[in-house]
Amino acid sequence: MNFLSHYYFERYAVEPEQVLGGLLPDLLKNVDKKYAFQIHKYDDILRSTPKAQAITEGWLRHVEIDRLFHNSDFFYKHTHQLRLAIEADITDLPVRASFLAHIGLELLLDHELIVHELLNVGRLYEHLAQVDKKALTTYLQNLGGIDIDRFFIFYDRFVSSRYIFDYAKIENLPHALFNICKRVWNFEATKTHIQVLGDRLDEYKQTQLQDFFEIYSDLSQKLE
Repeated sequence: MNFLSHYYFERYAVEPEQVLGGLLPDLLKNVDKKYAFQIHKYDDILRSTPKAQAITEGWLRHVEIDRLFHNSDFFYKHTHQLRLAIEADITDLPVRASFLAHIGLELLLDHELIVHELLNVGRLYEHLAQVDKKALTTYLQNLGGIDIDRFFIFYDRFVSSRYIFDYAKIENLPHALFNICKRVWNFEATKTHIQVLGDRLDEYKQTQLQDFFEIYSDLSQKLE
């Protein structure tokens, strides 16, 4: 799941560090795709203080949510159907249709959360801005191998840009999707690619994704 969907499961958290923990694995991967950690191996040192404990709780929930989501019938059904809907439009690009469908579904879910006012995006950014950076620095140092300065350059830009608000408009999703794809493939999307993908996503949302909230309800029950 994407940032906003992970926040959905931390939306009632009191501690900003718990909210951060729910996003931290993906934030780290955005800084450097090599930043992938098996958090259970660091269990003792990552629970040494209340703030570290809060980050770890959010992180562990993130891992479990992704595991449940990527193994759900909902995920398999919609990534398959969305791939079929978009693959003919990107045959001239090096982008793998299954990858685009996977990320596209996750951004559509974030979009739906905003449109249906199921959470407060501004509150997410408030939490992230209030995180204790000294505690976070210590946490990242305990993980080891992380360029702390580089991480905070990205983090501060992520918080200040507030770009997740843009997901409220479905026509903004193709830009985000193709930018993500450019981390893997070298290409340039034309205005036609962007327009057509936006149309496909909108059509898919209107005709196939009326059941979007089922995945949040299902995951919430399983997390209990």
